Amino acid sequence: MSTPARRRRFTLWRSLATAATAALTATFLSPAVASSAPAPKVSEPVYSYENAIRESVWVDIGLDGDNDGRPDRVAVDIVRPREPAGQGRKIPVIMDASPYYSCCGRGNDGQRKTYDANGNVVQMPLFYDNYFVPRGYAFVGVDLAGTNRSDGCVDVGGRSDIQSAKAVVDWLNGRAEGYTTRTGTARAEATWTNGRTGMIGKSYDGTIANGVAATGVEGLETIVPISAISSWYGYYFAKGAPLYDSGPDWLSNAVESPDARARCGAVQQKLVDGAPRTGDWTPLWTERDYVKDAKKVKASVFVVHGRQDLNVRPGHFGQWWDALAKNDVQRKIWISQTGHVDPFDFRRAAWVDTLHRWFDHELLGYDNGIDDEPMADIERHPDTWVTSSAWPPPSTEAVILRPDKGAQAGVGTLGPIRGSGTETFTDDPRQSETDWAARIDQPTPDKAGFVTKPLTKALRLSGSSQVTVTATPTTPTAHLSAVLVDLGPDTIRDYADAAEGITTLTERTCWGPSTTGDSSCFRETRAKSADVDYTVFSRGWADLGNHASDQKGAPLTPGKPYTITLDLHAGDHVVPKGHRLALIVAGTDRGLIDPPSSTPTLTLDLSRTSARVPLLGGADAFADATKGATATDHAPADTTVLDGVRDPHTAHRIPGAA
Repeated sequence: MSTPARRRRFTLWRSLATAATAALTATFLSPAVASSAPAPKVSEPVYSYENAIRESVWVDIGLDGDNDGRPDRVAVDIVRPREPAGQGRKIPVIMDASPYYSCCGRGNDGQRKTYDANGNVVQMPLFYDNYFVPRGYAFVGVDLAGTNRSDGCVDVGGRSDIQSAKAVVDWLNGRAEGYTTRTGTARAEATWTNGRTGMIGKSYDGTIANGVAATGVEGLETIVPISAISSWYGYYFAKGAPLYDSGPDWLSNAVESPDARARCGAVQQKLVDGAPRTGDWTPLWTERDYVKDAKKVKASVFVVHGRQDLNVRPGHFGQWWDALAKNDVQRKIWISQTGHVDPFDFRRAAWVDTLHRWFDHELLGYDNGIDDEPMADIERHPDTWVTSSAWPPPSTEAVILRPDKGAQAGVGTLGPIRGSGTETFTDDPRQSETDWAARIDQPTPDKAGFVTKPLTKALRLSGSSQVTVTATPTTPTAHLSAVLVDLGPDTIRDYADAAEGITTLTERTCWGPSTTGDSSCFRETRAKSADVDYTVFSRGWADLGNHASDQKGAPLTPGKPYTITLDLHAGDHVVPKGHRLALIVAGTDRGLIDPPSSTPTLTLDLSRTSARVPLLGGADAFADATKGATATDHAPADTTVLDGVRDPHTAHRIPGAA
């Protein structure tokens, strides 16, 4: 999992950490005991949570986003064990920088920060402080600029958002100014920390972690982005196709504090002007694209994402992961079957244990072996996980599959041989991917489907796919969708349910000590599953007007063919023996993209249409899995309507808010 350079750095850090721990241990033990004490493998809860220091600091971020004539300060709430400072020991930091601490809540319980009469934090949302503070970590919750108790304005992933957290990392390392109050001049210094910081968070919070890591800031040792955005353009558009009926200005307005909302009109207008609903790429999106700066990342990265996340879509982790891999960043990944769900709510005990060992390794330097464990954990069925030593596996190769005509219009075949002829469909914004897949074996006017014969061996698709389409529209505007479908019976997490694959129970489990105002006990969950006849496991969209450029669209000439490549979401899926693999090409995917201004009919040139899919074993694996298959093996009659999950939830406009 580690690169050679990264391993050298960790070897040095672990040596220093082991030496420091041995010296500290020797202070309290007799020489005979100290000399035989082994290096620690796990941090233990030896410090008092009840007596922990709770304090607030306001850090100068060096910007004046609200244009009030003074630098913006962000509120930094800190919970840290009292004892280490008395022992002469400096401690690392776990940080969650968020816009949601007062407006929207964090976690499945929707917790917000609460404060005592002196303004010190009482309840810090989530379990991180309860669990890690007794183990010798500080937990820091940062209010992004323009939210809760911070100055400034929310700029939705831009310079202000990222600087809100980066400045805190700098302050923890003695490079930025902190103050004891929001407007006063009394300085606050982080003399209690060694500056080693790990950032964590789900959705918007994890997005900020990605963005701060992409600055290359010193002292940020690791990030744990959960269901996080890697490029904000991809949250609102897919190659020109709008995914929402609003832009970042709506989100900024939703999360800002009332006083920030009143003074941040100029920033709001910049968000409106910089994010036109045409879907064209602008400098605003360049500023909010962290993928381009993956080469600057020095921190290790532990990614967690649901492959059915239709809020922050899996394309975000796919492009981020690939960019990190190209730049030899140490990384680890969990891929679940859920939608937009925190691992604390789909694999709780294993998650807390893994996160604990990850932070012990990355921030305390403990040689606990986590860097030698498999890189990837993948949920195959509800609560059933497998591992991969590397992800995607080294034997994964891109294979080109091609559609061809079948016996009925719109019901074709899928294989390695180039097809011929055309298929035609008319965009119907009332239909979704579930409608298309349910009638994959029937001619319908709204889609073109292409299916393999039932497989004689399983196929594993691991990574990101692409579908290249050559289509002739009848109108000046057209949107396209492409989905990959596993046709066959299965039990999966019900990602289309409101809770996106989990059921929340009344029972609670506790993860660390509690205080009167901050309980460590959270409601348990279990998997919410669905029995289905098919599973849509990857999807992608585009505006055909972006055929010549990913960054700028243009009106189409009716009757003229255009070629465009749709980027499908990353994932890891096994199509079992006896199932069929399908590619569907259609227009508007209801609830997931907005329709075009016209209602086009599109004609596909099958000889110039193909899917590029990442198959374990490559082309040979596909040949083996389709060798000897017959069209009648387990294939339903063409009148059968297949059963799947309900239509996916309509698109969220707030990433990750409770």
